Amino acid sequence: MEPLVIAGKAFQSRLIVGTGKYKDGPETQRAIEASGAEMVTVAVRRVNLDRSKESLLDFIDPQRYFLLPNTAGCYTGEEAIRAARLGREVGLSDWVKIEVIGDQRTLYPDVQGTLLATQVLVKEGFTVLPYTSDDIVFAKRLIDAGAAAVMPLGAPIGSGLGLQNVANLRILREMITEVPLIVDAGVGTASDAAIALEMGFDAVLMNTAIAQANDPILMAEAMQHAVLAGRQAYLAGRMPRKLYATASSPLEGISR
Repeated sequence: MEPLVIAGKAFQSRLIVGTGKYKDGPETQRAIEASGAEMVTVAVRRVNLDRSKESLLDFIDPQRYFLLPNTAGCYTGEEAIRAARLGREVGLSDWVKIEVIGDQRTLYPDVQGTLLATQVLVKEGFTVLPYTSDDIVFAKRLIDAGAAAVMPLGAPIGSGLGLQNVANLRILREMITEVPLIVDAGVGTASDAAIALEMGFDAVLMNTAIAQANDPILMAEAMQHAVLAGRQAYLAGRMPRKLYATASSPLEGISR
């Protein structure tokens, strides 16, 4: 299939995975490998950047995986900007997934802080992928600010509820064609990922759905298959829905 292209960079996998909540580094490494993902997110504020002791980065080969620093744990646009700059300064990447949390209980994004961080960092040469709400008006503002992709939530972060806002996501998919659309947050199992890709979303990003599964390695592999199947189904085009039955073996032409 055709690759996922973000800011001119091509990826064969349409699954992006996070690195939090695993029991240890080796499990993280095995799950990422099983997922088939090429892009891996790492929280700038949660890794030992000076490598003075064992770090998550010891288990992710930067020659094999594209590292996407994220600003998880930031509650203001200014905090997110500082985290992104730090990630670039220590050599992680000049790409960044912007995450500015506006509410501690729901972990919903602070849209104003997200827009501020996007505007500033794009001007500084970053490739910015913002985590955001499912609001089409705000999504367009992020694109106008230079976002390389838009990453709306499907449900609250880590909830595993699946896509709870299908109507809004469909509106986003219909109205946004300038940049890739990536479902970020809410996926709980493989069928959720397949549905997102069947709807025409370009990719899906997840962490908890894999890391907190009873068998993270097996779930990572399931997610790889789900994303592939969802994309193929979208490209193939589903049959029309009908109210009444249609025989699989038509009667036309049968001799009586």
